[in-house]
Amino acid sequence: MKRFFTNPLIYLFLLFGFAPFAQAQMQVPAVLPPLVSVSGIGEVKVEPNEVMLNVGIDIRNKSLEAARQESDNKVKELLTYLKKAGIDPKDVQVTNLSVYPQYVGEYGQTNPEFYMTQRSVSVLIKKVSRFDEILTGIYKTGANRVEGIEYRTSELQKYREQARKLAMQSAKDKATTLTKELGVKPGRVYSITESGSEGNPRPYYRAQMANKMIESADMAASGPTLAVGQILVRSAVEVSFVIE
Repeated sequence: MKRFFTNPLIYLFLLFGFAPFAQAQMQVPAVLPPLVSVSGIGEVKVEPNEVMLNVGIDIRNKSLEAARQESDNKVKELLTYLKKAGIDPKDVQVTNLSVYPQYVGEYGQTNPEFYMTQRSVSVLIKKVSRFDEILTGIYKTGANRVEGIEYRTSELQKYREQARKLAMQSAKDKATTLTKELGVKPGRVYSITESGSEGNPRPYYRAQMANKMIESADMAASGPTLAVGQILVRSAVEVSFVIE
């Protein structure tokens, strides 16, 4: 049987001599077809049918244990009210207790003047018309801080799909317009990238609602306080078409 390349130097030459050539071959950039690259945006305005309400319970007391106990009692009272009001327990979330010692004396004071405990409660209200009623009841149980109000729709996925279709149609129309004057047209899709798809609620005046909560325990008597507006569901895409 014949032996080839018995000299080890030949192996080294084959291994390292052709390596740069092979690497150069791999790094040759592919030749792209003629492309027209455009962006498209689709927006769908939706009337929300749900409200996510985030409230807080703040307690101050010179005794840490007393502050903690009062906070626990307020939370229990709030949960009891929500259950009686027909809110599903899975639509309610309570955060852990946070405790902050408060110092008001001279710098370096070792003993706090009092303790602040905080709890946050999130409630998903699935009927927008019940917002004022629920918020009033929550206030009466001892909640004293509004952290935020978020509009939602239970059919967000459906509206996102609609927004995507509008975004793709927008990109196609734009590509057609750009190529028409040159006597060509967009062909098959070469690449698609979705750069954004979300449902953003319109701003709501959180401070105004917090003031309402403090001013009166019977807000329902003064009429509706929630300005629902619309949710803007948006999709943005980047599309490259092969020019024909």
